[in-house]
Amino acid sequence: MSAKDDTKTFRAETKAWLQENFPSSLREGGAQAILGGRKVDEDTARDAELWRQHLVDQGWGTPTWPKEYGGAGLDGNQLNILQDEMAAIGAYNPIPGMTGNGITMVGPTILDYGTEEQKRSHLPPMARGEIYWCIGYSEPNSGSDLASLSTKAEDNGDCWIINGQKIWTSGADISQWCGMLVRTDSSAKKRDGISFMLVDMNQPGITTRLIKLISGNSPFCETFLTDARAEKDGLLGPLNEGWSVGKRLLQHERFSQTGSRSSAEPSKAERLEDMAKRYVGTDDQGNLADADLRARLVDHLMGARAHSLTLQRIADEARGKIEVSATASILKNSATTVAQTRSELVLEMMGHQGLGWEGAEFKPGELAATRGWLSGKAMSIAGGSFEIQKNIIGKNILGLPETTQQG
Repeated sequence: MSAKDDTKTFRAETKAWLQENFPSSLREGGAQAILGGRKVDEDTARDAELWRQHLVDQGWGTPTWPKEYGGAGLDGNQLNILQDEMAAIGAYNPIPGMTGNGITMVGPTILDYGTEEQKRSHLPPMARGEIYWCIGYSEPNSGSDLASLSTKAEDNGDCWIINGQKIWTSGADISQWCGMLVRTDSSAKKRDGISFMLVDMNQPGITTRLIKLISGNSPFCETFLTDARAEKDGLLGPLNEGWSVGKRLLQHERFSQTGSRSSAEPSKAERLEDMAKRYVGTDDQGNLADADLRARLVDHLMGARAHSLTLQRIADEARGKIEVSATASILKNSATTVAQTRSELVLEMMGHQGLGWEGAEFKPGELAATRGWLSGKAMSIAGGSFEIQKNIIGKNILGLPETTQQG
């Protein structure tokens, strides 16, 4: 059978499976309600759990992971087909969101560096959406210089004893596990004495405190470690070589922030050009009435398309390779520019309807646009700031001299 025939067969089988297994109640607004955090009735909640189990059984919660770890072993083309067909029917994948930083960040890093025992222990529960993970990187006195971290792990014979503090640990208050960078050799150069630990959060030596944001809600926490324990098999990758492991995880994080297509959303959003016509209006020829806005909108759409094609090309080239490159930094900055430009255009189109925070005079989509515009500003910082990505690109791709702090 030719590759074309294989693709056609996989698409047909995928479409049939989704039609049979995606509950009808979730197609009628239930999916949007669940992903939006709104309360649903018992029948819809039961169907949502049934859908999760169907995805687990099929391996489509983590579709590209190997089957032995709970995935489906799909290749890039099959993944694209799955995402297309899920979007077409309004289906969604809740499992990545049920694991915090697990499936997008820690899981792929365990696949890269983990022992067989670590993979079989940690990956299947992630693939089932059972374990919530956080990341212990940033520290109060380190700023953007991650390598200056001071949280220390000392060899205690049968385990590691960890003391220190982490900050901005998203979801630490509800996490069962943490992927954490710690210092294991204080005498080495700061990037040479770091190790990556998998740490059980459910122990007396770890406490968390929420960091309140101006919006009222916050995923961020301070995390305090006082004689916390990590098992010996919690060391991911070689001892004192955690800097490379940590950079690889950041590469996975940045790739997850590049705007790559995801089946987490229940349906495709309204096209930006259709939204513009709805709010701004059209001229006699059916074109967007505001010529200047029309030109900027076209420029944005071309930039978004170029980003999407570049993302797919780099993903295909990188598949199966374990190497830390700067391509994720390029994609992250490109995705940030595309997303923030889109948010600015949306608010401009909506006019005063895009400035609401609450009230019956604003539609849910308009309130979401305001919040999305505000939260989108964090894309320039989260996962490594825009400026840090430029430094990485300049040094590792353009070959420019090192201008940042040595260490």
